[in-house]
Amino acid sequence: MSARVSLATLARTNSALFDVQQQISTGKAIQQTSDDIVKAATIGVLEDRLSRSSQITRNLQHADSALSESDSTLGEASTIALQAKSIASAQVATTTSSSERTAQVTVVDGLIQGLFNVGNRKSVAGYVLGADQSSVESPVQSFLGGYRYAPRGSGLVTDLGTAVSVPLTLGKENPIASVSSRVKGGGDYNPDLTADTRIADLAGARGLGVTLGTIEYSVDGSTPEKIDLAGCDTIDDVRRRLEQSLRTYETANATTVLGTSGVSLAGSSLRLDVVGTGNAPAIVFSDIGNGVTAADLGLTTSSAPQFDPGDPIGGDLNPRVTWRTPVDQMQGLSGSLGSIRISNAGHSAVVDLSHATTLQDVRNLIQGTNLGVRVEINESGTAIDVMNELATASSQSMSISEVAGDDTASRLGIRTLGLSTQISDFNFGDGVQIANGATDATTGLPDPAHNTDFDIVLGDANATHVTVDLRPQDMVNVQTFLDRVNSEAALQLGAAGFPPNSFIAGLASDGNGIRFTQDPTFTGAIRVEKKNNSPAAEQLGLLSGNYDASTGTLLGEDRAKVRVDCLFTHLLDLREGLTTNDTNGIALASKGLETSVGAIADTRGVVGGHGQRIDAATQRETQRSQLETTIKSQLQDVDFTQAASKFSLLQTQLEAGLRTTALVSQRSLLDFLG
Repeated sequence: MSARVSLATLARTNSALFDVQQQISTGKAIQQTSDDIVKAATIGVLEDRLSRSSQITRNLQHADSALSESDSTLGEASTIALQAKSIASAQVATTTSSSERTAQVTVVDGLIQGLFNVGNRKSVAGYVLGADQSSVESPVQSFLGGYRYAPRGSGLVTDLGTAVSVPLTLGKENPIASVSSRVKGGGDYNPDLTADTRIADLAGARGLGVTLGTIEYSVDGSTPEKIDLAGCDTIDDVRRRLEQSLRTYETANATTVLGTSGVSLAGSSLRLDVVGTGNAPAIVFSDIGNGVTAADLGLTTSSAPQFDPGDPIGGDLNPRVTWRTPVDQMQGLSGSLGSIRISNAGHSAVVDLSHATTLQDVRNLIQGTNLGVRVEINESGTAIDVMNELATASSQSMSISEVAGDDTASRLGIRTLGLSTQISDFNFGDGVQIANGATDATTGLPDPAHNTDFDIVLGDANATHVTVDLRPQDMVNVQTFLDRVNSEAALQLGAAGFPPNSFIAGLASDGNGIRFTQDPTFTGAIRVEKKNNSPAAEQLGLLSGNYDASTGTLLGEDRAKVRVDCLFTHLLDLREGLTTNDTNGIALASKGLETSVGAIADTRGVVGGHGQRIDAATQRETQRSQLETTIKSQLQDVDFTQAASKFSLLQTQLEAGLRTTALVSQRSLLDFLG
């Protein structure tokens, strides 16, 4: 027994001595979890946090480098814009000669090429202007004499901890190169339901989408039956489950509820072919508890709480348009499609949409013109938007118009100069200014004579004048403007003894522009004269219109074209103004360049703000990492002084144990018996 006890003591001492040797050689006080469970668990948590902190720190450094390149890019673009603005300011003076302006074209060409290089600059995150597609291809491309910008999205982001929303690249709204999105599809195409319509593509009867779950129904107050609609992918899946449940009910109760059509699709609603007369039998659907499935599917509404022979159709499910939506199922288009005309960068194409079977075909045909336009479904899923990706001189901006004898562009809601076009969108967003609020200098009262904007001079023998006084409420959209002109004309023509239809204001039936048409018996040309120095007639394109004697029509210039408002556009405007010796064009470019300088400064400020957030986040991450490293060291690292003292003590203890064991092992039982 004495030997066993001695050996056990020596083993414990050797084990402790080995542990201390390991601690001294590795510098770690905790070698394994069993050494100290609480400390080991804490160390594991700290190591995980330090690993994440290390990755976040690398991401912050990556983001800081990307933002530095973005700031440098914006700085060079600002320098280019300021140089161009200086040229515009110097050349807009009336004393500047045509040759002097022509000489500056070469300088502007150099600025444009410089901006092209800046726009395609790369950072560690890819192209600076690459948005969400930074590594696919150069974001800015020379195209049709202009510059095309195709990337989409608001920019790439990375995991930066507290600075998670910091973008690494500039998105499509950047001031250097961008796209225009003014051509937004108006109205609602109102597509019908088809068997393939996905539940995810339904806005639902409540306009909140469709949430699928279990619903119940009763027939003439019978015990409710449940239908589980969870997992349905298409509206046809829902239709089949509804019909199957109702047919099962018929078999179980030996009755007839549905006719041969069963449950079907009717327009944008579900239809139940309820057999009977009047309001019997009545099928009532309801949700269970807080469910909303029946309400979303239009099976129960406040106006139609039940299905019966007299009211077999449910609520409108408001299907959203998708690229798969058949054209002939879009009731909001009111008929088949025809042709539209798209013009951009001095090129024009007539697009025949009559053979398009789906909305995808419409998109392919429009984008297939290769005129720098892009088609997307709008955010509400009711129509399409047309984006202009091509920065050109303003005179070559994009327009979408009708082809003679057709109204397809208007029905699609993409005509750039239609009845619903806002007057504020004219002249690239500058709108139209009118004479308004003028008063008599003597009385101080409103003076109607000084508030008129222009005269329409007809081509009759007396050159009858129609005076137009535009009011703010008339300048909402094109329709309100035309209504005002026709109203003024009808009153004044009636007073002059002419029928009201002797003059009609409308829109061009072929192309774009405001159209004035007079009686065909009038032999002279229509002309427009501005009054009271009002710029309205000029800004509406009426002073630069063309008169067609064969139709008695004055067609105004299209002042509702869509351009990409970016630095490239303004530089191209400046080059065109200098080339054509057009002081108005140079002034327009100067104004645009000033806007670009401000926009670049604002964007650069945002980038700088993000940079400050990254600096602050880096500092916080460094401090936190240092603190956690210190705590981990205190928990895990060995105290060498303490370990050395313990090692020496254990050595002494081991020597004593060995001596004691040796002495004890020399004695036997006889020594105790003697």
